[in-house]
Amino acid sequence: MKFAERLKQLMHDANVSQDTLAKAIGYSQRAVSKWLNGQAVPTADAVYKCATYFDVSSDYLLGLED
Repeated sequence: MKFAERLKQLMHDANVSQDTLAKAIGYSQRAVSKWLNGQAVPTADAVYKCATYFDVSSDYLLGLED
């Protein structure tokens, strides 16, 4: 669940909506919602795109580093 927690925090801090993030990374708002609610696990590509969007490492998003 670390990914969801980190992504929620990054989105909150940057004031980014699910829809805005989804459009920016090429995924649906529904996919983003499922990641945030723990209903789905993002692909490696999705993790990479989220990390790039927020200018953090994939390891940070996955909770492997602080």
